[in-house]
Amino acid sequence: MIVGIGNTVFGYSLYVLGLMFGIPYQLALIVATILGAVFNFLTTGRIVFESRSKAKFFAFLAVYAITLVVNVALLTGLVHAGMTKAYAQAVLLPLVVSLSFLLNKHLVFGEVP
Repeated sequence: MIVGIGNTVFGYSLYVLGLMFGIPYQLALIVATILGAVFNFLTTGRIVFESRSKAKFFAFLAVYAITLVVNVALLTGLVHAGMTKAYAQAVLLPLVVSLSFLLNKHLVFGEVP
């Protein structure tokens, strides 16, 4: 749980930092997700799923690509509905984090129910 919180704070901080520097919110999310994915692979793979396999990196990135598409679509919808960019992403975090965890658990690190 601590790893997930740390990864979430890291990614969200990158996103907000991008907004503060005037980067368009969708691009800020893409950059934060890419940088976060590399960081998260090291922490999630090793600590949460106890895997040191570098071979799983591309599958891990594929999961992040899926979650990114979902996240951008939902974020765009919330922003167009009038929600602030930072708050909209904060609202989406539980959904996006849960989706990422479940996809990684079942597709990348092989823990099939």
